[in-house]
Amino acid sequence: MTKRFNVNGSCDPNRHYMVNLDSRLKEIRQMVDFGDYFTINKARQYGKTTILRALTRYLKSDYEVVSLDFQTLSAGTFENEKTFAASFAKELLDNVPTFPGGVKGELEELGKKSAEYDTLQDLFRVLKIWCQKAERKIVLLIDEVDTATNNQVFLDFLAQLRAYYLKRPEVTTFQSVILAGVCDVRSIKRKIRMDEDHKPELVPAQAPELMRSIYSLNSPWNIAADFDIDMSFQTKEIADMLNQYEDDYHTGMDVSEISELIYSYTSGYPVLVSRICKLLDEKIAGSEQFPDRKSAWTKEGFYEAEKRLVREDNPLYESLMGKLETYPELRTVIYELLFNGKSIPYVATSPYIKDAAMFGFIRNENERAVISNRIFEAVLYNNFIAEEFVTSKMYDAGERERSQFFVGGDLNIRRILEKFVETFEELYSEEDDAFLENVGRKYFLLFLKPIINGVGNYSIEPQTRNSERMDLVIFYRGEQNILELKIWRGKAYNERGEKQLADYLDYFHMKKGYMLSFNFNKKKTPGIQEIVLGDRLLIEAVV
Repeated sequence: MTKRFNVNGSCDPNRHYMVNLDSRLKEIRQMVDFGDYFTINKARQYGKTTILRALTRYLKSDYEVVSLDFQTLSAGTFENEKTFAASFAKELLDNVPTFPGGVKGELEELGKKSAEYDTLQDLFRVLKIWCQKAERKIVLLIDEVDTATNNQVFLDFLAQLRAYYLKRPEVTTFQSVILAGVCDVRSIKRKIRMDEDHKPELVPAQAPELMRSIYSLNSPWNIAADFDIDMSFQTKEIADMLNQYEDDYHTGMDVSEISELIYSYTSGYPVLVSRICKLLDEKIAGSEQFPDRKSAWTKEGFYEAEKRLVREDNPLYESLMGKLETYPELRTVIYELLFNGKSIPYVATSPYIKDAAMFGFIRNENERAVISNRIFEAVLYNNFIAEEFVTSKMYDAGERERSQFFVGGDLNIRRILEKFVETFEELYSEEDDAFLENVGRKYFLLFLKPIINGVGNYSIEPQTRNSERMDLVIFYRGEQNILELKIWRGKAYNERGEKQLADYLDYFHMKKGYMLSFNFNKKKTPGIQEIVLGDRLLIEAVV
């Protein structure tokens, strides 16, 4: 069977090109052997389901592995304890082939919602009997727990798991429980609402001893062990996957170069890695510009795939944008990181940082919050800029003047800078300096977007993004141009910026670079100047 790159659902090593998961499975196995209960909480499409299915296969020779998916449960499942216990029992009956004597009958009675089986205690009494009678220790895996995390019955379920965990080894229970989802259920606080619509079946005063103990908890899952296993794909792992592909198709690609490019733009976010590879294999190869796999699996082919990936609409991007609408504070954090280069400490206890990391927007880099990867960064830039297309005078100017920025089909960056300076001075010369300092870079991107739209693309170099400097790489028809956007902080600072840009050109083996300086000194002279540094030419625009 011919393998493919997969971005839809879990991956199967027999059908899909994928990274080797053995090292991760060994680490998780150690946690299971120790008896840990824990969560695998990662952003959407981060490989959670794939790792759970692989783990099921990996553990089944030594453990009874029960793998459930809460996505299959309806909203009515969580209406009350009886409906949850019945649904959970049915899920076990559907997913476990055999049970020790008497357990199956008890579960079938639970599934009938009979009057004798009213509470989660009844369910856990049966589960305890099962764990005691089973020939092998039982590992419980539950995927997509986000389905239930805002529900009181689910919180009660977690609290029962916790209560039995704390009674080990006197009470036989599950060897390990693993919950997977975007939200970290360890952070859920018990909020028992006593109104008629949300009143629990058992209030604390009426509950037996076990139930009274769990109602006093702040979090029903604070016994969970830390899950510190890195789920992102490293460069070597991407290279190993590409070598599998190369063994089948013999494209002659430079595996080291392509894997490093993929990692540099995705930071190893699993679905983004697979999506770029899938685009190269199925969309770029065979196109007019890249007629075969040999021409597609090149640096030029990669940049074409990256451009398509940034521009496409997919469920992952929709999820990200939806979170920005739902969490206004999160939106503010992301905007400050993108456009103002604000240095935001990565404080794990901050709710804004916690949400941004949980949903996949940011990661921790040297105790600072940074956007997770360059793909997300470009998508977020485009989204913020698109919100202003209709009302932006800068966008209108770029679109109106578009035809004058090309020479022989190539992009004329110098002319773009000249026209931007002219337009900026015309529209905003009377604006407050503090305001312009905050929006200057956004205005340039608004001006640039309609000029390169449909053919070109841009990316921000992560190591240069701060409140005073940002390097923009503009891609157009296979050509790269380096443009530094910076705030003027005096002549000495400017000269250091010129030297930094020259060094950056050396890194890219380029002889010409561009600089756009936002200078709020009233004595400035707006316009264009050329600066020669050795054999390199810097074209600087001052606005």
